[in-house]
Amino acid sequence: MSISRRGLLGSGAAAALYGALAACGSNTGRQDGGSGKGPRIEHWYHQYGEAGTQQAVERYARAYPRADVRVQWRPGNYDQQTAAALLTDSGPDVFEGGPTLDQIRGGQVVDVTDLLAGVREDFHPQVLATKTHRGRIWAVPQVIDTQLLYYRKSFLAGAGVEPPRTLDALVDAARALTTKDVKGLFLGNDGGPGVLLATPLYAAGLPVVTEDGEVGFDDPAAARTLGKLHRLHRDRSLLLGAPTDWSDPSAFLQGLTAMQWSGLWALPLIAEKLGDDFGVLPFPGDGPGGRPAVPVGAYGAVVSARGAHRAAAKAYVKWLWVDGTEYQEDFALSYGFHIPARISLAKRAAALRKGAAAEVVRFTTDHGYAEPLLWTTASRTAYKDALSRIVKDGADPERELRPVVARTRSELRRVGAAR
Repeated sequence: MSISRRGLLGSGAAAALYGALAACGSNTGRQDGGSGKGPRIEHWYHQYGEAGTQQAVERYARAYPRADVRVQWRPGNYDQQTAAALLTDSGPDVFEGGPTLDQIRGGQVVDVTDLLAGVREDFHPQVLATKTHRGRIWAVPQVIDTQLLYYRKSFLAGAGVEPPRTLDALVDAARALTTKDVKGLFLGNDGGPGVLLATPLYAAGLPVVTEDGEVGFDDPAAARTLGKLHRLHRDRSLLLGAPTDWSDPSAFLQGLTAMQWSGLWALPLIAEKLGDDFGVLPFPGDGPGGRPAVPVGAYGAVVSARGAHRAAAKAYVKWLWVDGTEYQEDFALSYGFHIPARISLAKRAAALRKGAAAEVVRFTTDHGYAEPLLWTTASRTAYKDALSRIVKDGADPERELRPVVARTRSELRRVGAAR
């Protein structure tokens, strides 16, 4: 599968990886002028899997009247390429990115707070928060992706199972729905750790990092919730080794599983194949302080501080990703299925105003969470490794989480967030 917007949900903003300059290609062939439209601006995108996306962004670039915008479509390890290129004079003027906390703290990206003057409140707050550090905005969100639980209505009805609204109910439903031919739940071929990540913590009412920069999951509820996920393995109610992984709905469509965790992008195909025989849910809450949770994420348009035409690049970003609402809606819904980052656009888009799509939009508004910038790669990796041992091997959750809490606290001190 080509890299796509969905990748940002699985890992949060990718780390800035330094080195491997050859991967990004140091000779861009850039030259100013030649079009009569103003300065030459290089705009980098990662390689999307949705057909037509590249042609669309190239069309947007040609339409910009005040600069000669050249799109570069970047296959391969995009995050590594970009991180390396930002250390040189041959990198992009504008690029898709988180950006990362290290890129912000290292002065590699430009403050774009002024671009959202008057419209800041119209951007989805959770997504915008991941582009904000110490009150300043460092990227303009493009579109929103999210993940959710799909279930087959007929399978649940046949087993006398209600759509699960709590984590305990989800575990019980998965067991009840499992037969010799059908598994109750599909959370990816690794059994869940790779895609769920922090979602169960948020479902327990625990952020990974609090608003005041402290560890948010140093709480007995974290171990209690994560421990319940191992029951899915113990009960043998998870589909493992499917022909395609969680981001593809094939296992769900083929009846190999009664429930599947996947992305919003899968909804149009599921609706086409199953008609009304499916429903959608957020990840169910757990415990007294719990609540439903759905992860949201978005690439943002970022201006490089190393670019030769920073003011012109900012003006272009504002034209496309702040003022260009027709382009934003086209980008979100014509080449895949995504939610515009602007709340007003999400409300008016016809494709998002009815049925399951409207429910998902409501989920992102009511239950959406985004991994914060202060949740660094080191913290995330330590947590993911512990989660895998808890979920797959049945390791003791309290023992596994203690070093993760310590590592996260150390990381927060490193970036000056925690006392």
